[in-house]
Amino acid sequence: MKRFELIFTFIQLPLDYLTVVLAGLAAYGLRFSGLITSIRPVIFNLSWEKYFPAILIIALGWVIIFALNGLYRLDPNRKFANDITRIFTACAVGFAAITIYVFFTLQKIDSRFLVLVGGILAVIFVIIERMIVRGIKAIFYHYGFGLRKLAIIGNENIAKIISENLTQKKYLGYKIAGIFNEFSSSTKEKIITAKPDEILFTDPKASEDAALQAVDFANEHHIIFKYSADLFSTISTNMSVYALAGIPIVELRRARIGAWGRIFKRCFDILVSAVLLILLSPVYLIVSITIAIETGWPIIYRNERVGRNGKKFMALKFRSMYQKYCVGEQFGAAGIAALEKEKELIAEKNVKDGPVYKIKDDPRVTKVGRFIRAWSLDELPQFWNVLKGEMSLVGPRPHQPREVEKYEKWQKVVMIAKPGITGMAQVSGRSDLSFDEEVKLDTFYIENWSLLLDLIIIIKTPFVVIRRKGAW
Repeated sequence: MKRFELIFTFIQLPLDYLTVVLAGLAAYGLRFSGLITSIRPVIFNLSWEKYFPAILIIALGWVIIFALNGLYRLDPNRKFANDITRIFTACAVGFAAITIYVFFTLQKIDSRFLVLVGGILAVIFVIIERMIVRGIKAIFYHYGFGLRKLAIIGNENIAKIISENLTQKKYLGYKIAGIFNEFSSSTKEKIITAKPDEILFTDPKASEDAALQAVDFANEHHIIFKYSADLFSTISTNMSVYALAGIPIVELRRARIGAWGRIFKRCFDILVSAVLLILLSPVYLIVSITIAIETGWPIIYRNERVGRNGKKFMALKFRSMYQKYCVGEQFGAAGIAALEKEKELIAEKNVKDGPVYKIKDDPRVTKVGRFIRAWSLDELPQFWNVLKGEMSLVGPRPHQPREVEKYEKWQKVVMIAKPGITGMAQVSGRSDLSFDEEVKLDTFYIENWSLLLDLIIIIKTPFVVIRRKGAW
């Protein structure tokens, strides 16, 4: 592990300690502020001389709990969402520890306000502090300090994608030391000369002997070895191992979300979509008026899509094309003619591989349509689909029946979940991704679903839309 990572891991502990102390001091100052005392006068006697040493001891215990919860492990690739989860868990344990101590020692609590608010502020302050530290690291990475040198071995296409992404996103902390098509005796010296900190093996179809040689080589030269998951690894992340008649059995579960998960997700969908429909009503009105002025009615375009378990439904969108080019029963005979025109454009201008299509510089799109597509405003009516239960806020994108008919067998796994307005693929590249890459990302989402993951994707979505990466 590079010295740069060791330094940041080392300073994280005293920073967390000082932050928890600061949270305790802030709680004390807040309790004696004019606002709080006007609501509830101070009726206890807790002097600063007694409180400050107690906070120093409690903060030490808090940091120990952080350490036991894995917050100081050397893992530069750990997601910030994982840190937030661990911080919440550790602070909850710390709060519970104080409560248990008070209960068994029969100590009198001088102020429940200090205990409760101190705990809440500790969570908030530590999250902010760690966010700042990550930001500082990202700045260092941006200017080339502390970057981990990565050698990529294997599939040329995958290696190119990874290399381009890491070069563009310096905040991830990597510098490409070299790309090698295969691991062999002729490439060993080149890899040694490149002096990588990590090796990434990206060819799942390589021979077992070549893969084992690469692992041995990495171990011999004290280089971290990583490999990209092949398709089976991607679709088998949610496994259950149990004994049947004394024989170990591995079950590949279709989805992580269970009965209660579906209930929570549905409640979350209803609440958020209802709120957004109200908040975005002025946008609905403006877009509707603009479409009507430019090309008239209808404003809403209903397009048949395939949802969970193959069930078909009508996805709602703001119309972004001229009426004569809109496909579907909604437009009668013109819709049939429009379908033939669409097939011609797909043959000429399709830029997507696989069963789905994407027509770049689509001549059927209006001026207003180009604008609302670029900013994803055309999809706002789909919040009604969410309220009806046909879609979810987060999930795989729904496709047309004629596209779904061309799915390969392994691609149909995404249909186990409700389609979503946004999803893992949408915040990871939008139209820049191949369909296979979209399916793998959506499969990962299905296998690793949580409400926190949904929340993270929803928060990231507007930032992706603003950058307009992959939008046509």
